[in-house]
Amino acid sequence: MHQRVSLITLGVEDASKARAFHERLGWKASSASMDDIAFFRVGSLGFALYPQQDVAEDLGLSDAPRPGGMTLACNVESEALVD
Repeated sequence: MHQRVSLITLGVEDASKARAFHERLGWKASSASMDDIAFFRVGSLGFALYPQQDVAEDLGLSDAPRPGGMTLACNVESEALVD
């Protein structure tokens, strides 16, 4: 398996504001983006803006980390590679 990071997810307090900020930088949100989640392509890497509380729940935390929390993901070609 190649060592790589496929996706960086940043927990944000206000996803609409964070998305607008990144779009002002010239980043283009993916069509997979929604009202409270935004995805961007940064070279071969995915970058996501996600509600802070949802990041906390994904991490099994009772409260959202401050400032936002971040997760890293490595997408692989098959379920067998996940195991």
